[in-house]
Amino acid sequence: MLHLRIVSPEKVEFDGDVQMVKVPGTVGEFEILDKHAAILSTLQKGCVEYEPLKSERVQLMITSGFVEVKENMVNLCIEKEF
Repeated sequence: MLHLRIVSPEKVEFDGDVQMVKVPGTVGEFEILDKHAAILSTLQKGCVEYEPLKSERVQLMITSGFVEVKENMVNLCIEKEF
């Protein structure tokens, strides 16, 4: 299980446990699952997808940002697309 925190300049968009996260990395889209290796990556315009526990998959359109993964903690700092 992963803990995901998504922060935009406006607010905390999401903070909770998820099964997976998919992000639009600047060198290509990638998926983050349980026990993913530590990584820090920039993000480009695209769709962030995540699947909260016991809930349907959520999609969030972004214009840019970055992701940090460390010890099953996923932190996204994003600019939302309006």
